Amino acid sequence: MVDSAVLRAKIKDAGVRYNYLAEKLGLSGYGFQLKVDGKNEFRVSEVAKLCELLGITSLREKERIFFAQNGD
Repeated sequence: MVDSAVLRAKIKDAGVRYNYLAEKLGLSGYGFQLKVDGKNEFRVSEVAKLCELLGITSLREKERIFFAQNGD
């Protein structure tokens, strides 16, 4: 499950717009938002591209953002 708060912070820090990222991933703005919100899952290829676009290179950081354990 995606850690939405951390992902949103990364997007904000990178200074890019959601629509730009959605376009680069081949998603609609709404489809991308659903994935950021954790309502739909990112594909492995989308995670790889998003990490490239946001400059996320650390495996630990990728795991923390995209493979967060649900605390429930």
